Amino acid sequence: MQNADRNAPLFQPFRIKSLNLPNRIVMAPMTRSFSDNGVPGANIVEYYRRRAEGQVGLILSEGTVIDRPASRNDAGIPFFHGSAALDGWQQVIDAVHRAGGRMGPQLWHTGSVKSLMSEWVPDAPVESPSGLVAPGVPRGVAMSDENIADAIDAFGRAAADAKRLGFDTFEIHGAHGYLIDQFFWDGTNTREDRFGGATLRERSTFAAEVVRRMRQAVGPDFPIILRVSQWKQQDFAVKLAGSPDAMSDWLGPLVDAGVDILHCSQRRFWEPEFPAVDGETGLNFAGWAKKLTGAATISVGSVGLSGDFMGAFGGEASQSVGIDGLLERMARGEFDLIAVGRALISEPAWAEKIRDGRGDLKGFDASLLGELV
Repeated sequence: MQNADRNAPLFQPFRIKSLNLPNRIVMAPMTRSFSDNGVPGANIVEYYRRRAEGQVGLILSEGTVIDRPASRNDAGIPFFHGSAALDGWQQVIDAVHRAGGRMGPQLWHTGSVKSLMSEWVPDAPVESPSGLVAPGVPRGVAMSDENIADAIDAFGRAAADAKRLGFDTFEIHGAHGYLIDQFFWDGTNTREDRFGGATLRERSTFAAEVVRRMRQAVGPDFPIILRVSQWKQQDFAVKLAGSPDAMSDWLGPLVDAGVDILHCSQRRFWEPEFPAVDGETGLNFAGWAKKLTGAATISVGSVGLSGDFMGAFGGEASQSVGIDGLLERMARGEFDLIAVGRALISEPAWAEKIRDGRGDLKGFDASLLGELV
């Protein structure tokens, strides 16, 4: 009973629109690259089924790409288009539901970013707002008006397919320096048309149109999640919004366009977003996003582990650590849900073990990226 009381903030039900979750734990989307020819197979079905059986409240899939040439940057990334891939995702969601879970695909376009895990390159030219992968660093081609319109339509079709297949929600990947985030960032969006501009609000136009098209595709009661980040893999120190006012200008129009939940990615969830405003123990990114927009938020970043996830790509191992700080923030209502990443790669039953107060939680070793546990 003592463990149940202590962990209560994590195990309260959560409901928004048609999404009804038994607890506040979300499996973060994590690229795994095990889908041959872009088609998720039986190994992917079992991978997600095990997390549903382990009592994860909401599973968000690895990034799965929309129907655009060069939308993925690794040959093992799954498609979310075409009959073979969609049949594979049907098997995934059916298995998750049979195990009592809820799930949404993360819908993605990698833009001009290279893979961190392979040297594979697509046959078609990579695309981005201005043909840049970072400030002053060209890669690929700038998107034409026709390319942009087709990408927006492709996101809309993916949304419709997610609902048709029976998924409970979906997440739009708008973070970490990929395509949508490249539109947000003035360092990679130098366009002079309506998809560019001097302000973050102007550069959010592409994302807002994507959200509106996806909302149109699924109707008013289907929940839409948008993942956003201040930092980019191209530059960890970047902040799109340097103040609460700037964050309102950025995120407010996206919520107005139809986003229900903002998934606010940080490398370390406990770090304050604006310490100059509310101190070193102040609200994190998800806390500020919730305060400013009124939307529900998911926080994420090194939950339950000693090191951050970018270190994992360099071979860094992380030990399991306590979650007292997380529980305190959730008890205060700073954010609504918490996403767990690498801890769930190594430990499918992480949520169940946390609920039961078990002490045999595993750490994370980078070698686990090479298999599906």
